[in-house]
Amino acid sequence: MPTIAEQISSWMRRQAQAAGARGFVVGLSGGVDSAVVVRLSQLALPGHVVGVIMPCHSDPRDEADAQLIARQFDLPAVQVDLGTTYDPFVSRVNEATAQLPAGEASDDLRGRLALANVKPRLRMTTLFFVANSLNYLVAGTGNRSEIAIGYYTKYGDGGVDLLPIGGLLKSEVRALGRELKVPDAILGKAPSAGLWLGQTDEGEMGFTYDDLERYLTGGPTTIAPALAMRVERLVRASEHKRALPPIPGLS
Repeated sequence: MPTIAEQISSWMRRQAQAAGARGFVVGLSGGVDSAVVVRLSQLALPGHVVGVIMPCHSDPRDEADAQLIARQFDLPAVQVDLGTTYDPFVSRVNEATAQLPAGEASDDLRGRLALANVKPRLRMTTLFFVANSLNYLVAGTGNRSEIAIGYYTKYGDGGVDLLPIGGLLKSEVRALGRELKVPDAILGKAPSAGLWLGQTDEGEMGFTYDDLERYLTGGPTTIAPALAMRVERLVRASEHKRALPPIPGLS
């Protein structure tokens, strides 16, 4: 029976063939998810995979880890520093929104989230530029755990052509990473979307991946009631991310 890696890489190959694409582009964040997707992409279409490293006022360790992954898998990788794009963009948008009536201004928390979401959306634009230039597909790095609660940016890291590990829980991604020889330093790294310095996935979510997996596999009674309610709120609030934009029905 084919292994998980063989099943996913074969599926990826069929997806590329159906789209008439020559290969895959993967955003290299320095985390286990992108490392696993890179290796699966190479198994699917050897010699036709490109990694893109996109620091944007990021933790220097993430860039170093992304380079480590590229070396581990002999992956051609390019680097695009998005900080010089992010800064003037944010400055101009802030200038424009400052002219809105006072009642339309966002609160500090909402404004911080809006700024954080700019980074993955700039990365999405960059990945599609590279992919379109090469006739490649953008292979996303979202996993089942994150997709279930909408822990990704709409039209940012959620804006991809295919999600190879979208059916795998975070623990299953790590297990697959071990099988695929992802470096231990990457496997043991605290998951982070890299939205700001010191940011971690679990700190932002308010619960651990283990808690989330227990909920997804065993239901709400497997975790504390307060945590189950939080997970359920996130699932409901993120439904729009997992569906096409709504269209009105006309008579």
